Amino acid sequence: MKLRSLVSVAVALVAVFILCAGGLGGFLAGGSATAGCIPMVTSPGSTSDSAVSPPGPPILWPAIDDWDSDQVGNAAAIVTTGARLGLPARGWVIAVATAMQESSLRNLAGGDRDSVGLFQQRPSQGWGTPAQLQDPVYASEKFFDELATIRGWQAMPLTEAAQAVQVSAFPDAYATWEAPATQLVTAIADTTGLPTHGLAGCGATGPWTQPVLAPVGSGFRSSDRPGHDGVDLSASRGTIIRAASAGTVRTVRCNAVYADTGAEWGCHRDGDPALTRGCGWYVDIDHTAGLLTRYCHMDQPPMVTVGQPVAAGQPIGVVGSTGHSSGPHLHYEVHHNGDASPNGAIDPVPFMAAQNAPLATNER
Repeated sequence: MKLRSLVSVAVALVAVFILCAGGLGGFLAGGSATAGCIPMVTSPGSTSDSAVSPPGPPILWPAIDDWDSDQVGNAAAIVTTGARLGLPARGWVIAVATAMQESSLRNLAGGDRDSVGLFQQRPSQGWGTPAQLQDPVYASEKFFDELATIRGWQAMPLTEAAQAVQVSAFPDAYATWEAPATQLVTAIADTTGLPTHGLAGCGATGPWTQPVLAPVGSGFRSSDRPGHDGVDLSASRGTIIRAASAGTVRTVRCNAVYADTGAEWGCHRDGDPALTRGCGWYVDIDHTAGLLTRYCHMDQPPMVTVGQPVAAGQPIGVVGSTGHSSGPHLHYEVHHNGDASPNGAIDPVPFMAAQNAPLATNER
């Protein structure tokens, strides 16, 4: 999915908005360059007792992908509020994904029962007055204020963190929006010049991070699967897959064929453990020191292209079950000597542990 370029006038207007809202100095000085596991702030400074923020000059955002200018503007209000309060970018993604689910990024005057605004917060539950909750900045402050009280929220799957704030009747629905929210937040941050440290979630503080936060299922070259050249990480469908380290994309490919004939099976549908062979949608990334990582069974075409440089923790695709697969998971491989064949494969578990980015845990 390609994001349409944002026009320069939007850049200037949003920059003015951020500076008028309090600037980035405190955010940049707050040490949020490290994607830690405990919230960067425990009390973002909610304005729950304050009056609704006075309206400023309108900021005209262009449409981005499936989101029109009004929706993008509301997402930008969420992102810039999160930045001003000092929360890392992972929090911005959680908030934008929540608003996508709750209101389709529309500042609704009403909803189910007495729900109001972007997050469909309810005055009867103490979120604020209806007028306050229709102020996107105020509503975002309230969301972030609650998120920051949840210990370990950066290590949680997005849907669990969002549900901890929202207490929704449909707690699994938020997961659907992680990929589009990540892309939209990235576009807004790139336009406004906001650093996106923290999009990797809770990973290593060094140059490597976990591609997903999920336990290891099937291991490397076990006795029952001696040809298994990586590990299977048991993440749910739609989970964002992130580059484990900075590098350059070597391969983006659909590799899914019928096991008996070799004819194309395709990556427009899930694979089968008996009928299908291949990695499905997959990405190879070259790293320094001759290292290579591979990410298999993506649910849809990857977010990156061959030759593209990527940063550690950058989203590259979403978990699926294409190719030789019995269900959604990420098959993750590490190779050395620049050798993408089985001869170059090494066990990712001890390797990632040595990089201070251990696999096989959701806990920090």
